Amino acid sequence: MSEIDNYEIVRQKLSLGSLYAPKHKKIFELMKILWNEEEIEILSKFEGADKYTSLKALEKSTGVPRDKLISILDGLYNKGTIAKVENVYGLIPILPGIFERYFIRRTDSKENLIKVAELYIWFFKSFLPSFLVDTNLKFFRPRLPIDAKDKLIEIDESLDVESQILPYELVSQLIDNYEVFTVIPCQCRLIAEYTGDPCKVAPAEMGCFLAGEGARSSIERGAPKLSKEEAVEYLKKTEKAGLIHSCVADSSIESTLFICNCCSCHCGSLAAAKEHKYYATLASNYIPKIDDDLCTKCEVCLNKCPMGVIYHKLPNEPDSSDEHMFINEDYCLGCGVCATNCPNDAIKLVKVRDNIPQEKFKFGTKTFSELI
Repeated sequence: MSEIDNYEIVRQKLSLGSLYAPKHKKIFELMKILWNEEEIEILSKFEGADKYTSLKALEKSTGVPRDKLISILDGLYNKGTIAKVENVYGLIPILPGIFERYFIRRTDSKENLIKVAELYIWFFKSFLPSFLVDTNLKFFRPRLPIDAKDKLIEIDESLDVESQILPYELVSQLIDNYEVFTVIPCQCRLIAEYTGDPCKVAPAEMGCFLAGEGARSSIERGAPKLSKEEAVEYLKKTEKAGLIHSCVADSSIESTLFICNCCSCHCGSLAAAKEHKYYATLASNYIPKIDDDLCTKCEVCLNKCPMGVIYHKLPNEPDSSDEHMFINEDYCLGCGVCATNCPNDAIKLVKVRDNIPQEKFKFGTKTFSELI
């Protein structure tokens, strides 16, 4: 069997639900960096990305001696290019999956890390926008900032703020539910740094926040352990930088185990949304409202808004009475970054809908956390 046949066989098996690796020379270039000829021949014997394959089955189908096979497969797992659960192994999609694991582990050579980063930049810009539009995939939702309860306006006098806001809407749910926390670099900003385009909003090290079991496994691999107080301060720091707390678009336990802290310049999902106005991130149930009496038109909100939907209407009237800041609510995610950063407390969050996330979001047969 020729080399390209093995790569094509594996490419087809990287599909999961609506996710797939497009048949393109750049994808084959990526695959050839991730897997050499010996490795890709073994992977061609795997089931699709929706299933796992046992070591015993692989030993039989490949003819590779058990000890050598384990060494090769564990090497690929440690590099982040396949999944492993006890003695079964599985393929994972290009994104999400290989992208996150590969750049979280960063065990490959620097030369390869840079090459792979360049190819993922291509993937984000050339493939992802059309893919998101075509599939209508909605896989993220924002969680409101740490101080969100102080920023809410009561919309029903018979209800207090506590009853209006639900736990799954707040980033503080992660703090309240767990005792173990850690952070890992943002893979999207990391590939930007590898390719010479560092994010101006925040460094890659100001990345994803993990809690509970997700945090424990990362800490075992060397991630820093944070106290509850340090976790709160870290989240506040990301908010002040202008990052959006993004979690899986469901209400399952998975959505409480980790959040991405996203910028809109390098996040694969938000960058596509900002440029093409197609959102793979669901809006929250809240919209920011600006109090014109308190607003000084300092433009902090305009500069901090991740989606660029806050504007400064310059005056025409002699007394400047028509000057004001305004928000294009059609494209606002309701993330609360503007309210958190307003120096005059002129922005509050108003609940405008009561959308309830689905119970469990999956790509085909697997959840987000199973892939990453």
